[in-house]
Amino acid sequence: MIVIGITPAQTENGNITINQDYVNAVARAGAAPVLLPLIEDEKAQIALLARINGLLLSGGPDVDPVLYGEEKISQCGEISAQRDKVEISLFLKALKIGIPVLGICRGLQVMNVALGGALYQDIETQMEGAIKHPCYDTPRDKVHEVTVIENSFIHRITGLKRFSVNSRHHQGIKRLGHGLVATAYSMDGLIEAVDYPQERFVTAIEWHPESLSDRFPEARAIFNAFAEACGK
Repeated sequence: MIVIGITPAQTENGNITINQDYVNAVARAGAAPVLLPLIEDEKAQIALLARINGLLLSGGPDVDPVLYGEEKISQCGEISAQRDKVEISLFLKALKIGIPVLGICRGLQVMNVALGGALYQDIETQMEGAIKHPCYDTPRDKVHEVTVIENSFIHRITGLKRFSVNSRHHQGIKRLGHGLVATAYSMDGLIEAVDYPQERFVTAIEWHPESLSDRFPEARAIFNAFAEACGK
């Protein structure tokens, strides 16, 4: 059975946790979800990656701005230096050995920063003309449309060039990381999805399909395609 490792959130007291929606979405795609530890040991990370078929970088707190050369502004939220370090390391190792990767929300931001990109620390205050992106009061509801670039992973997976998504983020891509290609945009021009086209399946999205996959086929298709790629 395909095994997909999911990176966890970290609480203030050091516990790790995960939103059940990620677990359900992976299981719904026919794969076995495994919660990965936040371990910094390089050999342990390599051993973990050798035992999974795919890496899912989940959502969570803000990425530390120091990692893209900026000072933290007041609107930047909670950060987790350990999680930043572990996820960036796991992602770069996964790229090196060819493991499929799916990034969701923070996961997209981690991938972008790992490859030398930068983020809006707060979209509302730093991006002119931005729509409302952090809709935390309706986490499982569609709130705005995205336009998808033809022949991107998301276009090939869903068959759609435009559809509506949920939105639970206040940060986003300001400058693309090296090798990444923008593949979807919200109506204000914010990048909502990226591909790393050198690899067979390395893609990331800013919305949360794990919270939509129980009701909407285009969200379920993302996890089905990811699981299928992990089995090749």
